[in-house]
Amino acid sequence: MSSCGNPNGPIRHRVLTAGKARAVFLLTAIALAILLPAPAASAHSTLVSSVPAKDSAVATAPKQVSLVFNEPLDAGFNELVVLGPDGTSHWEDGKATVVDATISVPVKVLGPAGAYTIKYHVVSADGHPVSGSVAFTLTTAGPANAQAAAVAAPPSAEAARAQTSTQDSEQTPLWPWIAGAVVLVAVGVVVARRVAAGPRDSGT
Repeated sequence: MSSCGNPNGPIRHRVLTAGKARAVFLLTAIALAILLPAPAASAHSTLVSSVPAKDSAVATAPKQVSLVFNEPLDAGFNELVVLGPDGTSHWEDGKATVVDATISVPVKVLGPAGAYTIKYHVVSADGHPVSGSVAFTLTTAGPANAQAAAVAAPPSAEAARAQTSTQDSEQTPLWPWIAGAVVLVAVGVVVARRVAAGPRDSGT
């Protein structure tokens, strides 16, 4: 009898093994269900669109630039600047304002044609700062560039001649005129003395 063994032993072992496998699978599924939503909950704000659009080319300068994110922004420290083609000149006109998920700032009358860069630093809803940049190209120079060119334009030929004449008159020394006046006065004195002495000499 003992040599035949227990016929239920292998069956019980298989049942226990299957039970352990189901338990491991269930625990794994529960762990994944708990952990997978966590990255989505901690995601930062993401830029969705902009005006002007990223890498777009515009012929008319915008009056303001706007950035739209995927979630409302915090009303704390936010910065939005517009840099010119030289990379240093600022063309934003005032402070940025935040309305829900949109941040915008007025823009000055743009100047030279070329690549402009919108740089932003915003605070997402979870309090994390998010920074980045958006580039666009102005294909036609704005009025500010024309004004700068007018200021820097060389004077006309007539103005140049007048300026040269003024400079010449300013550079002409005064001492020849003074010396000439002294000589004229001396000659006048000598002539006057001779005229005055003439009649007395003829009478004697």
